[in-house]
This record gives sequence, structure tokens and C-alpha cells, in this order.
Amino acid sequence: MGGADIVPGVSGGSIALITGIYEKLLDSIKAIDLDALKLLLKAQWRPFWEKVNGNFLLSLLAGILTSIFLLSRLITYLIENHPIPLWSFFCGLIIISAVLILRDIKKWRWLTIVAITIGFLIAFWVTNLPLMDSDESLLYTFLAGSIAICAMILPGISGSFILLILGQYEYILKAVNEKNLLTIFVFGLGCVLGLLSFSRLISWLLKNYHASTIGMLSGFMLGSINEIWPWKNVLSYRMSSTGIQKPFITENLLPQHYLVETGEDPLVLFAFLAFFFGLFLVIGIERMATYMKK
Repeated sequence: MGGADIVPGVSGGSIALITGIYEKLLDSIKAIDLDALKLLLKAQWRPFWEKVNGNFLLSLLAGILTSIFLLSRLITYLIENHPIPLWSFFCGLIIISAVLILRDIKKWRWLTIVAITIGFLIAFWVTNLPLMDSDESLLYTFLAGSIAICAMILPGISGSFILLILGQYEYILKAVNEKNLLTIFVFGLGCVLGLLSFSRLISWLLKNYHASTIGMLSGFMLGSINEIWPWKNVLSYRMSSTGIQKPFITENLLPQHYLVETGEDPLVLFAFLAFFFGLFLVIGIERMATYMKK
């Protein structure tokens, strides 16, 4: 999940679904409520730890942080120097993930097909949204945090990408670098509120409308391919707060058109190898998760 969260456009929630811990993660987050807070204030550490499934959350957080520290430089290097194989790898990872997740649906109904379609269209629409101008008010920062954190646990849509759309990505990074504690606190408060409320909603939907919810989550993942498609032509650029020129508006291209439009090698062979590596990696993770449940 940490490795996926580093990459703008890829959600750690997708990895949670692949490994079969998604519902357990939602239940653990949902357990952080007023009763848990009362246990914490009364210094009843053991009951609190057991209620929120502390061992699970701690091991998950440790894994995420370890991955971020170990992989951040590698993934940043690959994004800058080998984007086509990297994005092809994630395309393979997401497509096979969506297929494997849909296997959990035991009985197909027309509503499930509709849910997949709606999820796909929403993700496709979100990934085509224009970037907004930055609003540095504390209320907007709070709202941005509560929205972006929902994307973190929503498969297929990246929280960092949502922040980019909302015009808050560089503003939050700047606040962290400059140790602007007020902005960080307000943003964090929004994240906590969004996470606690949204996890309850998704958990309720999974328990009451499991097939349709799984279908919509898979649709989200498939629709996000629009954002991470390997072959893109940059139509216009924007200037970041650090003075670095970055892509602003892009269009997806087929490999043969990519060569004509950009004059660059589409690296089709490397793209296919990376794509199939993503497929086999997910199949391996899924089988390992199944084996460990036995």
C-alpha cells in the first residue's frame, strides 16, 4: 500500500482489496469511535488496543511507512526516467486486480453490472477534471483533507491526485516543508473526519450490498486506467511553486500515435513485459494471501 500511495494516480486501497484485508481495514478504522476514546481517556490500554485491532493497524502502518522510505527514491526515479514501463506495470496490476476482485461476486445481477459501469464512469470523469486554483483558506484545506483521505481508502483513485485537482497538493507539501503547524493540523483534522465517516459508509455498503459495492470498487479501479495510461502527449505545462515546469493538460495516445506525436520511442516491448509482470505479481500476492488465511 505504501508503494502504491507514492505514485500519483494509484491508490493503496487497490492493494488492500487485492490482499483481502480491505474489509478488515475498514472495520478497524470504524472501531475508532467514542467508546474507544473513553477507553483511551481512562487509560484502559489493553481494551482500547483490542477494540481497534491495534496489532493489525500497527503492522499495516509499519509496512506502509517502511515501503514509503524504501521505495520513494526508486519510484521517483522511475517516474522521471522510465515512465512508460512503470505506468504499464500499474496498468497490469490494476486490471488483473479488478478481475480477481470480481470473482468474489457469487451471484451476478443487473444491478452489479450497473454498479461497475457507474464506478468506471465516475473514476474516468474524476481523472479528466481540470486542476483548480489553489485556495489557502483553512476551511478549504479542511474540506480538501476530508475528501482526499476518502480517495486513499477508495480503490482506483489516488488521494494525491485528488489534492492535485483541488489545487492543494503543492500547498500542503509547502506547509509540511515550512512546518506550518496550523495548516497541517487543520488538514489532518479533515483527514481524520473524512476517514472515520467514509470508512463507515463503505463498510455498511459492503455488508448490505456486497456484490454491487464490489462491482463499483472494481469500476473505480478500471476507470483510473485513464489517469495512468503509459502513452501521453503533453498539450500544455504549468509552473509549480518551486519553479519547475510540470505537465498540465495531457491526452492519451496509442503506442503508434505516440511515436508520431512525440517523436519518442513508445518502448512497446518493455511496456508489455512490465504489464505482464504486474499481472503475475498480483496473482502471486493473491495466492499468497489465500494460503496465509488457511
